[in-house]
Amino acid sequence: MRQQRWFPIVVLALSLFAINVVARLVIRIGFPGNETAESRASVVMFAVIGLVLATLTFRWCQRMSLSRWLPDLAAAALGGMLLTVLVGPFISGDTPFAGGAGNFFSQIWLYSGFAIVGTLLGYWIATALGRDYRSKSLRAYAQARTTRPRRVVGR
Repeated sequence: MRQQRWFPIVVLALSLFAINVVARLVIRIGFPGNETAESRASVVMFAVIGLVLATLTFRWCQRMSLSRWLPDLAAAALGGMLLTVLVGPFISGDTPFAGGAGNFFSQIWLYSGFAIVGTLLGYWIATALGRDYRSKSLRAYAQARTTRPRRVVGR
């Protein structure tokens, strides 16, 4: 089961949702009714989600090509976002549209923004360090081209 392609996607989506659950429980138990604490905890939750995606992107882009890891990461982030927006409010005793449509869509925009920035940050750091899959492939190609002896053409 672990070798199937969907397994890491589901694990990552559930991990991202677990970050949301922890943040909601901290707010519900530690700071009930405090709007400032809710806002700060939400921003911290989104930042942690962005850092998790940046770290995972940094690791995955070293081992796999962009066309392999980006759809998996996007599917996991989308799954985590849907769980966070649609199921998460029930943990804190609300419904998804209890705060209105504006609050619902602002959560989607914040989640998407932090996920995209986190992914780009991880990929840019790996690329800047020359550790991404493409840079490694080009380095190996350049090394192979310089170490081969020159072909002698018989005339």
